[in-house]
Amino acid sequence: MTQFDLDSAVACATGESLCEIRRRGFSIADPTEVRFDPEPDQLVPQMIDWDDFERRGNIPIPVSTRWA
Repeated sequence: MTQFDLDSAVACATGESLCEIRRRGFSIADPTEVRFDPEPDQLVPQMIDWDDFERRGNIPIPVSTRWA
């Protein structure tokens, strides 16, 4: 597949103009290169461990065994 074939196929599939697809810079991926990412995600995972969150929030309150 040539670059023109790829651009044409993407333009046809998306309804965008060929000019717009070329401007966005699509390229053919090499299936043997498994670590390809031009802009790797450097953020920490955006998730909450709810079990850990609950554990930290549940602080035991000392109860007096002596009734006044």
